[in-house]
Amino acid sequence: MDDYQALVDTIANCQRCPLCQTRTQTVPGEGNLQARLMIIGEGPGADEDRYGRPFIGRAGQLLDQMLDAIDLKREDIYITNIVKCRPPQNRTPKDEEAQACLGYLYQQIEMVNPRIILLMGATALNQYYDKNLRITKSRGVWFEKDGRMLMATFHPAALLRDASKKTDAFVDMLSVKRMLASQ
Repeated sequence: MDDYQALVDTIANCQRCPLCQTRTQTVPGEGNLQARLMIIGEGPGADEDRYGRPFIGRAGQLLDQMLDAIDLKREDIYITNIVKCRPPQNRTPKDEEAQACLGYLYQQIEMVNPRIILLMGATALNQYYDKNLRITKSRGVWFEKDGRMLMATFHPAALLRDASKKTDAFVDMLSVKRMLASQ
């Protein structure tokens, strides 16, 4: 726990990229530090920046519903993002911003040690796993990295913009449930 709090404190004082200049506060992540499932999103939005918690806006409310559909609660998992500060106007994080934060993400993964990682959206897929993959072609496919199973699905914000993707995301969540049961 001391190591985790030290990481949170380091993130809070981070100035590795220009995002630090416009943030209200950092959003390091939260949840069960012994979780078997870690969810990684893109970056904080306005609500997350205001409160310092990941996935609490409209997309976060949809994520809660998605978790509920597979009998999980936030307390069961660990949730974080590729970048820990809000990009202006909720734009996609630039590569150099993501690169500045990836070390923190790797430390979180090491500390929580999840068996399964669910990547929410193209930014998480591309920055954490493979820059050449497309979310539309790679979602729902299981990959292995560093002894962990990982899969990408559509970001809840994308589902709010395009409801036709919800069926695919639901299928992906059922796959996560099956993978959790097998691990």
